[in-house]
Amino acid sequence: MPRSPGRRSEILDAFVRYVAERGYDRTNIGDIADELGMSKGTIVHHFGTKSQMLRELEETHLSRQLDVLRTAWDRLAAPQERIVAIIYTSTLLHVIDRDATVASQREVVQLSDDPSMQQVQKLRDQLQALTIDEIRNGVDSGVFRNVDVELAALQLWGSLQSLWVWFDPAGPRTPEDVGAAFVDVFLGGLLLDRLELSKWADPSADVVSVVRQCLATATGATN
Repeated sequence: MPRSPGRRSEILDAFVRYVAERGYDRTNIGDIADELGMSKGTIVHHFGTKSQMLRELEETHLSRQLDVLRTAWDRLAAPQERIVAIIYTSTLLHVIDRDATVASQREVVQLSDDPSMQQVQKLRDQLQALTIDEIRNGVDSGVFRNVDVELAALQLWGSLQSLWVWFDPAGPRTPEDVGAAFVDVFLGGLLLDRLELSKWADPSADVVSVVRQCLATATGATN
């Protein structure tokens, strides 16, 4: 029996939303089946297991994030710009692709020792490597202070990965507010010359427009 792409997408969308709202362990295939008016067997037919759905969620979300940054890299050359792009990509994804972003962040260690999740870990490592490279480039070019680049990258990603815990797009802070604050503190701690920090922390800066355009291309978002 051929698989229906429409039904498969519908199942995965519901799974992503459930994981974002409840977490992976409390997401039940039976609940998804009931909501969509199908049997659990239909879901198994499309995905096999719940862990396969998590793997697909993670791979899709992380690959999209990498695509956005690699596209932005074609238009942004300075390490300051690229660090700003990393930060704003993470904060804006909380609005543009909210469920997938929250689901991925809250389950960052879920099934981490499962061999089938090796590709997911590889994608996370690639995102980390992009950050390490740009901090190192900034140090080598005399723009950033001489810091432990790997530890600095871990600090940044650790902060960005915990956004789901406290950031509510419907709350008083916009993703632009959050991004600007992250840029001010993190980039401000790296720069040798802080005179232009306010430019990089400005949500109306050109680099933020580039990030928005790259996100729109990757996600189909219109705002």
